[in-house]
Amino acid sequence: MMIVTTEFVPNHEIKELKGFVKGSTIQAKHFGKDILAALKNVIGGEIKEYEEMMTHARQVAIGRMAEDARAKGANAVIGVRLQTSSVMSGAAEIIAYGTAVVVESN
Repeated sequence: MMIVTTEFVPNHEIKELKGFVKGSTIQAKHFGKDILAALKNVIGGEIKEYEEMMTHARQVAIGRMAEDARAKGANAVIGVRLQTSSVMSGAAEIIAYGTAVVVESN
């Protein structure tokens, strides 16, 4: 599955439009990691605990979007975007979305 942020896939022709696809996940903070992050917030520095959590969440959301595209018969997703929003205190939703297409190499 090709996944691109552009509106086309270089050296490929879009043969068929399959439509909108998305994938999402909601991640909550881990209490132990939250304590470490709070300490880093006071003393400064990168908060790797949250970075790891968000990286994993992005991978899950993109994977679910790709599954949605495969189910529609696509072999690529173009115009991919990622968005995050807070759904409650300590939890965030990550959503990946784009347009599922069938492409062939030129």
